[in-house]
Amino acid sequence: MTALEIAERYYAHFNKREWEGMLDLVAGSIRHEPNQADAPRIGKELFREFLEKMDTAYEETLTDMVFFTEPSGEKVAVEFMVNGIYKQGEAGFPAARGQRYVLPAGAFLTITDEKIARITTYYNLEEWIRLVS
Repeated sequence: MTALEIAERYYAHFNKREWEGMLDLVAGSIRHEPNQADAPRIGKELFREFLEKMDTAYEETLTDMVFFTEPSGEKVAVEFMVNGIYKQGEAGFPAARGQRYVLPAGAFLTITDEKIARITTYYNLEEWIRLVS
């Protein structure tokens, strides 16, 4: 399977909320670098905990996905729109009342040995806060 196919499959699982399918595609030592976080999460268990937390607080579907690859076949970038519902508030963020939002975002993935070894995600956090406030 190519890096592009792995990335496409990963995000197809995301949109179906198939967390185990996503986890099957990531390396045991996955490095997850979320937008504006204090430190990256390292390892599949921490990534699993992140997915569970996200599933509790947000319901998101990604649309308008555009995938970009590079010649080595190890890196994929993807641009998309996040269509979400803010279900449960998190510390430091506005209260959740089922607010809907649409926000552009992007991610960079490194694929090694047919597993996703790194995921770095970017979006405008201040714009998201404005949309749910």
